Amino acid sequence: MLFKASRRSEKVSYAIRDIVVEASKLEKQGKKIIYLNIGDPLKFDFRTPEHLWKAVFDSKQKGESYAPSEGISEAREAIANNFKRKGMKVDADKIMIGNGSSELIWFAMSCIANPGENILLPRPCYPVYSAAVPFYDIREKYYDLDEENGWQPDTESIRKNIDKKTKAIVLINPNNPTGTNYKKETLEEIVNIAAEHKLILFSDEIYDELLLDEKEKHYCLGSIAKDAPVIVANGLSKNYLATGFRMGWIAPNEFLVQNSDIVEAIFRLGRARLCAVHPFQYAIKAALEGSKDHIKDAVKKLRERRDYSIKRLNEIKGLSCKKPTAAFYAFPRIDLPIKDDKEFALRLLRDKGVCVVHGSGFGQKPGTKHFRIVILPPLEILEEAFNRIEDFVKSIS
Repeated sequence: MLFKASRRSEKVSYAIRDIVVEASKLEKQGKKIIYLNIGDPLKFDFRTPEHLWKAVFDSKQKGESYAPSEGISEAREAIANNFKRKGMKVDADKIMIGNGSSELIWFAMSCIANPGENILLPRPCYPVYSAAVPFYDIREKYYDLDEENGWQPDTESIRKNIDKKTKAIVLINPNNPTGTNYKKETLEEIVNIAAEHKLILFSDEIYDELLLDEKEKHYCLGSIAKDAPVIVANGLSKNYLATGFRMGWIAPNEFLVQNSDIVEAIFRLGRARLCAVHPFQYAIKAALEGSKDHIKDAVKKLRERRDYSIKRLNEIKGLSCKKPTAAFYAFPRIDLPIKDDKEFALRLLRDKGVCVVHGSGFGQKPGTKHFRIVILPPLEILEEAFNRIEDFVKSIS
């Protein structure tokens, strides 16, 4: 090959979308595919709230130019006030708005650690982290989420994976791919571990308002950690059903600001990429300070679809699934005579036309097999999908 891609680029994969390449080939051959792979509510019967669109359209003229690199002031003030309501104090001028939280995850990972150092990621893990960390020649190490404890973080696994080169611990709460909302006592223990070992905590809280049971309460990590450094990521995509707006943000707690130059490093990267898309930044204040009726409606739908999905999955011999309490995912376990979960996902796709993501694409405990589904489709689509999954499992049992 005359012009070969860099070795660094070979480290990047993204299982959630990689499986779509095979699905697209099958669709071109005329096969009807049910997509349960990508967590995009807008692909189903969810719509972006109208007051977000109105805020964008009303600011058309203001949004035609470049925005400040860190984001427009009215949006950053609204974000700071929203964190205050959650119990986390942050100055608006320390908040950065990005093209989705994914962009800011890449920024933050590159600023937290140097090549050869390591960052602890959850296993299973949202693949953006396992792509970004090694891209910068930072070593990724994994701590386990405990399936038997409803996928809560295993704090002993965190402790035993810390070494002298560990710089940070990543939490995804509520979790993707398991749909678990972390308990306060678990978070408190992780904060204590971080303080003891002088580690940064990066908390991805993009699903924090999509709690599927009334007894559930989400705790912003920045409201708990007073003596440990924290960066919190959030955005419009999931809670506000605005995946296409690509609006995310990160915010540090006071301890990080007072004891680190990482925030300024992230801001330097932000200046180098100019700015986040300007017009959609005007939707942020409208989202955070306007009506949230859409969240109640979304949670009602998701709860019904969650309950149906878990019932069907646990009725299929060879599959089992812990009940998710937040977000819109389930992460069933496979106990079937099949080589691995990637083979399971590919054969399910080719034989039955159901597109799921293999659990190994998120990472998992050695010797286990899983797959991730979204619970976003209406019940009639989920029913057809689970009928096909059941038929497929029977064919390989």
